[in-house]
Order: sequence, then structure tokens, then C-alpha cells
Amino acid sequence: MKTILHITQRAEWAAAKELGAYRGNTLNSEGFIHCSTLEQVVNSANRFFLGQQDLVVLVIDQSLVQPEIKYEGDNLFPHIYGALNVEAVVRSIDLEPGADGAFSLPSELIE
Repeated sequence: MKTILHITQRAEWAAAKELGAYRGNTLNSEGFIHCSTLEQVVNSANRFFLGQQDLVVLVIDQSLVQPEIKYEGDNLFPHIYGALNVEAVVRSIDLEPGADGAFSLPSELIE
């Protein structure tokens, strides 16, 4: 299973599960949902979410994603073009900052 990861607020993910689709806060403004690879997720967390509480990492099985996925940019970040069907999310993992507000890779993602 090839996975990509997405960081979101726990409340947003709970609402998406109720609706059956996750839209992400950039789908309307930028046309896609930002995602990360395993190697990128900690840098993304520390760049965009430093010190924030109540976050989860969505573990997404690419083979189950209905909208188009494109790898774009210099670092080949995965982007989902359309609302993410919730059944493609095989797991959600709590992402809590350390005492300094920085994030490290959750142990559940370390293989």
C-alpha cells in the first residue's frame, strides 16, 4: 500500500467523517488538498502548524483515493484534486507538539 499523509485539525476530520468527504482548507482557494510523503510530514508540521494542538495525521491509501493525485513542485509534494473520499483514509494518528512546540514523527509512522 502506497500512502500519503495529510495534517488537519481533529475537529475537521471528525466533521469530514460525518459528511463522507474531506475537503481540506485549500481545495477551494488553491484547487487541491496539500499532502506529504513520510519524509516530508515533520517538516510540513513544523512549518505550518508549529505549536498547534488537536492535530491528526491522516494516513491515506493512494489506491483508494477517487480524485486525481498529482506530485508537483520541486520536492514532489502530493496534491489531491477534489474532495477526498473518507474511505481512502486508513488511519488517523494524533500529532502532538513537544514542549518546545515542535513536532517529531509519531511512533505509529516509524517502520
